[in-house]
Amino acid sequence: MKKFIPLGLIMLLGIFIFGFNKQEFPSLYVKHHTNGNQVMVECIVTGISFRESEHNKHKLGKMVVWVDGKRNLEIASAAFIIKNLSPGSHTLKLEVVKLNNEPYGLDKEFVVNIPK
Repeated sequence: MKKFIPLGLIMLLGIFIFGFNKQEFPSLYVKHHTNGNQVMVECIVTGISFRESEHNKHKLGKMVVWVDGKRNLEIASAAFIIKNLSPGSHTLKLEVVKLNNEPYGLDKEFVVNIPK
């Protein structure tokens, strides 16, 4: 006779054994909204801080913004506005990097359409 282990028990064991420490598993969630020729961006970055005062609690980093494949901005906050985009379609890429520009491997790419 086979014994089955409930899925909830397996998940609890995974949490106990591997943990879900946000510092160990950084992640990036991005929400954006277009308003005229601007794009408002809100990010949730786990495990990495943009504040140097939190260097002992988290890894430090910054956000690099790419517009149509060209490096455009460096941001040190989780919410910001990309201004003065020309009408048309644009590919935006947000990349979380260390302070020395070494990638963390966290990035999101999306397309926005700026009206004429």
